[in-house]
Amino acid sequence: MKPAIKVLIISDDGEKIFGEGPYRLLKAVEETGSLRQAAMSMEMAYTKARKILRNAEKGFGVKLLIPTTGGVHGGGSVLSPGAKNILEKYELFRKRSREANEQIYKEIYGAQDGESSR
Repeated sequence: MKPAIKVLIISDDGEKIFGEGPYRLLKAVEETGSLRQAAMSMEMAYTKARKILRNAEKGFGVKLLIPTTGGVHGGGSVLSPGAKNILEKYELFRKRSREANEQIYKEIYGAQDGESSR
């Protein structure tokens, strides 16, 4: 056995602002240069992807994507400096949360390397 936690950032009224889904979506935009391509890679509707990011933008109060204009390959999007900052902080928050969760689990259950105390 091992512990598992879901790392979320929610608003004061309990609305989900950020978690693994928005994190993965932004990372996919960073890789593909396009919200549409990122959504497709996650098998998600473009409209749902936009809604997820609008909700995160509202919660953080920062623009997450910077649109790029046309050219030969059409337009796309790049992450804003605010989005990059949010990703870095989320990665650190997630890492520390998991480490703390593991430590608490070991303290309570006395488990090490998948062993459980009886």
